[in-house]
Amino acid sequence: MSRALRLAPLAAALLSGCVVGPNYVKPAAPLPSDAKLREVELTAQRRVSAEKLPEKWWQLYRDAVLDRLVTDALTHNTDIRVAAANLQRARAVLAEQRGARLPTFTPSGQYSRQQGNSANAAAFGGTGGAARTFQFDLFQLGIDASYEVDLFGGVTRAIQAGRGDVEASVAQLDAARVAVAAETARSYAAACANAQQLAVARETVRLQRETLGLTRRSFDAGRGTQRDVQQQEVLVAQVEAQLPGLEAERRAALYALATLTGRPAEQVDAEADRCTAVPQLDQPLPAGDGAALIARRPDVRAAERTLAADTARIGVAVADLYPSISLLGRIGLNATRGSQLFKGTSVNYSIGPLIQWNFPNQTVARARVRQARAQAEASLARFDAAVLAALNETEQALARYAGALDQREVLARAETASTEAARISRLRFQSGLDSSLQLIQAERDLANARTARAQAEASVAEAQVSLFRALGGGWEGAPEVTRRPPGSP
Repeated sequence: MSRALRLAPLAAALLSGCVVGPNYVKPAAPLPSDAKLREVELTAQRRVSAEKLPEKWWQLYRDAVLDRLVTDALTHNTDIRVAAANLQRARAVLAEQRGARLPTFTPSGQYSRQQGNSANAAAFGGTGGAARTFQFDLFQLGIDASYEVDLFGGVTRAIQAGRGDVEASVAQLDAARVAVAAETARSYAAACANAQQLAVARETVRLQRETLGLTRRSFDAGRGTQRDVQQQEVLVAQVEAQLPGLEAERRAALYALATLTGRPAEQVDAEADRCTAVPQLDQPLPAGDGAALIARRPDVRAAERTLAADTARIGVAVADLYPSISLLGRIGLNATRGSQLFKGTSVNYSIGPLIQWNFPNQTVARARVRQARAQAEASLARFDAAVLAALNETEQALARYAGALDQREVLARAETASTEAARISRLRFQSGLDSSLQLIQAERDLANARTARAQAEASVAEAQVSLFRALGGGWEGAPEVTRRPPGSP
């Protein structure tokens, strides 16, 4: 048996080695696999279903402007650009860690003029004789190679940790997309809701001014008092006072929309500026179930992948307690004349193992292992917390959505009743059957009912968007984010 064949099993054993540290096992989520969302069953009659959430949930509103704004935000938003850059960095770190498995090569070349002694002349082809000095040229070319054998799996664990970091960064990018899509829809709905409330307030001002005219004419005709006129003037002023605040909030929402889509605040979207009605769903809101929620939420996925990375880092810390083994090799060319440099007689080589065992401070080294284990334990707790938070946020959002729907329904009935009461009171006042005070009270009730109904519409839209965000959708099939490398205009 040749020497190479005898060494082959040893080389294979060295190259395969062992992997220290715990092997990662994905933890089970703290909920049954068939978990259902309790509030979905409680609010089924309130236009909520257990159907699967679509990837682009904002398209359920069938609003082309909203669809375009969300697409723009997913493409240009700065938070998404940050998350995308963090992902690129994590991938580069993983590539660096994978490179540790490859050998390193160091080429070298040298020319020198050297002086020798005839006592060693035989080494250069001489015959010895009387001691004398002589000079000669030395030409050298070579390449050194080294390869660190991953005997205890430190490099393997580092690569596993890097892969977990990359996958966690992917999930964090998806989480940024979920947040940006929801905030864009929220800002658009807020702009539309404030415009709708503004229209209601302006119409109320118009009606109140008509009532003020009736009250003044009644006073001039000897019916009513100056106090009745003043009370109606106060009511008109109170409604007018709402207009500046509503307009300011509408513009603020438009500025937020511009920022979310990666534009300066002053570049308000023209179509969003013209929106005057809150977006409405024309189908039950699809909420899915608990298991689908956990699988979809990117923050849960990020926590699980971070746990995998931190588990692998335990192995990295443990591997530092053991020696490192490297295979070293060199091949070179040496000659005293340049013309002889590339001849076979000038070739020289060496190969062999290098065993290095750094004896670290055991207290420090083992403390680092304990740190890594504690970090992994904390990551497991964060994973459990992410799962529980996802369920909690969704159940709360469902409950608030149900409450907003109930409130809107009641306030819609109140507005209808107030409208009819104000109509009758106006007719009775014009017929002399009611006093101006009764008319003013009816008009005040109507103004309050209309304002409350418009606010309820805004609350429903807010609750819907909050629920969609809690459900964790919006990252699937997202467009590529626009990158802006440093130094670009």
